[in-house]
Amino acid sequence: MSFFSKIKDGLKKTKENISKKLFEIFKAKELNEEFYEELEFALISADMGVTATEEIITELKQKVYENRITSPAKAKELLKQIMLESIDYIIDEYKYPLVILIAGVNGVGKTTAIGKLAKLFKDQGKSVIIAAADTFRAAAGEQLEIWAKRAGARIVKHSEGSDPAAVVFDAINSQKAKNTDVVLVDTAGRLHNKKNLMEELKKINRVVERELPNADKRNFIVLDATTGQNAVSQVEIFDQAIEIDGIILTKLDGTAKGGVVMAISAEYQMPVVYVGVGEKIDDLLPFNAKDFIEAIF
Repeated sequence: MSFFSKIKDGLKKTKENISKKLFEIFKAKELNEEFYEELEFALISADMGVTATEEIITELKQKVYENRITSPAKAKELLKQIMLESIDYIIDEYKYPLVILIAGVNGVGKTTAIGKLAKLFKDQGKSVIIAAADTFRAAAGEQLEIWAKRAGARIVKHSEGSDPAAVVFDAINSQKAKNTDVVLVDTAGRLHNKKNLMEELKKINRVVERELPNADKRNFIVLDATTGQNAVSQVEIFDQAIEIDGIILTKLDGTAKGGVVMAISAEYQMPVVYVGVGEKIDDLLPFNAKDFIEAIF
């Protein structure tokens, strides 16, 4: 199944929430204030956030005026283009060896996302090792081991309560010994003691930079799309500790508010790199902004 087909299926609830509203709005005879107010309400109801929505509406009004557009159909195409530009980032191609540090709070689907990401790389012919550095949560390593087996990836894990940085150190040594292409690093997601967690993440970062200075290193945060705007604030917390390079958005198929993609991108100027659109191991997809916008409309 193509990305467009999968993302269209995954966005079914969001599409049902917004598509009918947009259809009615763009049946308007003229582009007046009532039209813009209804459009603003529709976008906010899809969880695109006040900031992103206001920016989109302001730009739409300006371009409608500049181009002397009077047709709602032409305004609709303009809206799609504006929305696309706000989330369509150029992401540098991966170089290998590649180290991806995966952050995120507990319960967002981090372990599942790592397993699916490992499978994605394996399908591309890359060798993968997973560092089970979430040593704080009971059974985290065991869950990750199950996913590693399903994906066909190696795993390095220590006992519960071990130093997470030590797990990463051992995983990197294994990567060097076998010349592995990709290292995926799971990290703890507890937030009740933010200071300890952030120091832990910084320490892991230092180990990677010291032991694999020439590796391509990316820091991704996993967010649960079903939590909507609550997911946005999590980016800020983790970005303070480790500069976040991109977002893995899980459970996009389970929400009618997939517009949170727009909210996150507008608030933090940050790309969504992967989206989860189902339970299967191959239901994590590289994000395609154009197909995402087309699927919504």
